Amino acid sequence: MELALARPESGPARGSEAVFPAEEFATRIDRIQKALAPLGADGLLLTGPENIFWATGRQTAGYFAFQALVVPANGDPVLLVRQLETTGARASTWLADIRAWEDGEDPARALGALVAELKLRHLAIERNGWFVSPDLFDRIASELFGARLSDGSGLVEGLRLVKSAAELAAIRLAASYAETGLSAAIDACRPGTSENEVSAAMMAAAISAGSEAMAMEPLVSSGPRSGIPHATWRRRVMREGDGVFLELAASRDRYHAALMRSVWIGEAPADARRMMDTALRALDAALGAMRPGVAGSAPHDAAQIVIDAAGHTAAFRKRTGYSIGAAFAPDWGEGAIMSLFSNVSRLLEPGMVFHLPVTLRRHGVFTVGASETVIVTENGVEPLSGLPRGMTIR
Repeated sequence: MELALARPESGPARGSEAVFPAEEFATRIDRIQKALAPLGADGLLLTGPENIFWATGRQTAGYFAFQALVVPANGDPVLLVRQLETTGARASTWLADIRAWEDGEDPARALGALVAELKLRHLAIERNGWFVSPDLFDRIASELFGARLSDGSGLVEGLRLVKSAAELAAIRLAASYAETGLSAAIDACRPGTSENEVSAAMMAAAISAGSEAMAMEPLVSSGPRSGIPHATWRRRVMREGDGVFLELAASRDRYHAALMRSVWIGEAPADARRMMDTALRALDAALGAMRPGVAGSAPHDAAQIVIDAAGHTAAFRKRTGYSIGAAFAPDWGEGAIMSLFSNVSRLLEPGMVFHLPVTLRRHGVFTVGASETVIVTENGVEPLSGLPRGMTIR
């Protein structure tokens, strides 16, 4: 029996919650279709929430439920979502064609019916999405038996790397929210205060300033816990002699900007001060190496030279930075699109945005460092925070 795909019921006006005007998204769809042409495919299938959002503005906390955007080589895109999500899909996008699958129905079968209706014979598929399990992918491939499938992974990511003026405006606002949150967290750090209280102050300030949902929780850790990468708050009470690690990314219209700073409760030991000085000089070197036309490896290499010369190679051992922009949990960054690291040959361009967290870590003891989110400009970079980078002594 042929599957009838439900269309959304009446609800809020189309695009009433859209983050950008319809023209911004029309331009993006046009760019996708032009990038698709060399593949010779009839259409592109997207399942990743970041790529669907970039192409249409579609956003929800319910992206754990299967969703797919079909972008034909010619014509308008079609969005397939869970029935419960149709109201939000209508409000957050300018799309004219939104279809739904019902709870209890196999979304792979609904997608197969949609592709058959659209008469797509050669479909490029995004294969690297986080929210399509191997089992679901196999079911999708089975339901698309009438179409030739090819790999369309990375096509949209490449388009997302250089931000538009509207995207940059959102990122600048997100950066202001992050700075407000970091400032509040630094002010809250003192003996007798718990990590939870610092986290609450950080998030309350960022959200009150304007931040929307963050794609990853802030990182707040103190004492020996601050020497554990990506540790989050766990009720520990700060005391004299503790180092404190603070990092968050705030959000505006799903666009993120991150910021990281170090605090010490009382007198910082000599080795922590030396490592902090090295981290700051390495960050300066990385930022100084960033300009259009240089490879993504250049900022990392510049920072690594400073770190190696100071004898702290073992305390680093990571990339210097990563692209940042539109994000959904579990990651606030776009590191899968581009990192600043050894042997990255992709050239920097104006409009790219990166977060550079330069941290030196004595594992299980403390972490020190600072970060900046920056926009690549015609002549260098534009840091998006004015918060002092040095270690704050409380």
